[in-house]
Amino acid sequence: MLRTDLIDTVPQLLSRQAARLGNKTAFEDAGGRLSYADLDATTACLAGHLQRLGLERSQTAALMLPNGIAWVQACLSIVRAGAAAVPISHDATQGEVAYRLADADCRTLFVTRERAALAKAAMAEIGRDIPLVIVERGEGVATGEAFAALLASDPGEAPRDDLSIEAPAFVVYTSGTTGRAKGVLLSQHSMLWVNAACWAPIAGLGEDDFVYSPLPLFHSYALNLSVLSIVASGASEFIAERFSTSETVKALRSGRFTMLPGVPTMFHYLLQDSAVGGGERFPGLRLCVSAGAIMPAKLNTEFEGRFGVPLLDGYGITETSTMVTMNWSTGARVMGSCGLPLPAVATRIVDPVTGADVERGGEGELIVRGPNVMLGYLNKPAETAAALRDGWYRTGDLARSDRDGFLTITGRLKELIIRGGQNIAPAEVEEAILTFEGVSDCAVVGMPHPHLGEEPVVFVVPAPGGVVAESDVIEHCRTKLSSYKVPKAVHLVAEIPRTGSGKIMRFRLRETLSTPA
Repeated sequence: MLRTDLIDTVPQLLSRQAARLGNKTAFEDAGGRLSYADLDATTACLAGHLQRLGLERSQTAALMLPNGIAWVQACLSIVRAGAAAVPISHDATQGEVAYRLADADCRTLFVTRERAALAKAAMAEIGRDIPLVIVERGEGVATGEAFAALLASDPGEAPRDDLSIEAPAFVVYTSGTTGRAKGVLLSQHSMLWVNAACWAPIAGLGEDDFVYSPLPLFHSYALNLSVLSIVASGASEFIAERFSTSETVKALRSGRFTMLPGVPTMFHYLLQDSAVGGGERFPGLRLCVSAGAIMPAKLNTEFEGRFGVPLLDGYGITETSTMVTMNWSTGARVMGSCGLPLPAVATRIVDPVTGADVERGGEGELIVRGPNVMLGYLNKPAETAAALRDGWYRTGDLARSDRDGFLTITGRLKELIIRGGQNIAPAEVEEAILTFEGVSDCAVVGMPHPHLGEEPVVFVVPAPGGVVAESDVIEHCRTKLSSYKVPKAVHLVAEIPRTGSGKIMRFRLRETLSTPA
């Protein structure tokens, strides 16, 4: 059931929740808490200051802050000033910061003291001086407006609070797993529609929930669920600065938290933590949800068996304001699948070349249409036209659908390994390898071959204390996969490089492979 009553502009949601919930905790971090009344007041104050400092309607302002209450305040205040927020990772490199500031034409930047020098260097690189709002944290010399001082002073003007619900409100840069990041234009409507169609009706997110969120807020998944949907639903949330297995376990053992969002890697670490007993139960925890990367069926089953709490997997991407599909806690589930399409979202699986729908059960490119689809890519009309055709967004992800409509993501078109004319989806090979005892994590990539074009190779992370032999992994694959899908080589590594949202950065692994003579 769609909860369209939860869709509104940010200022309207804040005003409503401040009036209804008052002193109820909206967000909490290691440094303190913020009530709904305070969230409404502080974002109005910051928005007024941004306007006073020259931020105009429909311009952009960036925030390069660590996870925390200040991140939420900065982001929402930008929207209340009638501008679009551009989240940047607090750990971004100078080049990444410079690219985003220039590409999005940012007019203001929220940054910590410790990262201010890097921000200044990025501005020098693009030949622009952008006003800074400095959040006191760490050491360093920084000139700009002090975040705390702004909150403590009267801006002299009210927030505009007039950004259209359909206008660009967020410019979220893609993970960049296959190329240079693109700025995805998302509206308040598209983002909050996901809460109305997914988090509220399927995950049951509501006022009684206290969420523990270790997700990086600059990603669309966290911006959607851990910021906007919290405000819309009236829930409370603790924002962890970053994911820590021990800190997450400690928090869940406290009994305060009802819901844990994460990515598959986080749930894998919780499962592997030697300090967590075999029959551990976290009091109060009713649900875990996962997105950002493919959830192996083995991981999902073992996690639920260990902790006795549902772990619902879903599929989402930045260009669709996050979620497209989700598993429900009620009814049947297909482990390893990413669930059913959300209400009012249309999905098709088509031949990547002809665009014709494939037969049920066949593999093809997943395309999506619905209220959650992006407005387009910032400053990239050609890329927008290629991705959005007749209202359908071409995801670039390969998928299959069973007879009941459950979707399984099998890989990416650009990640597809083509060996002698036969297609190999890395995710299928990875799923098989993860069933091998002693393998903690793995990733499959294509290695150039002079005759076959490509051959699959696998990078394997052994389980703690485990010993993995290359020959045993290959022999295991022979029992699970067709011969052409069996990896040519096995490379043992300490970890698999992933983005903050959990996606495998295969290009990093490819860089370690040399092209055969």
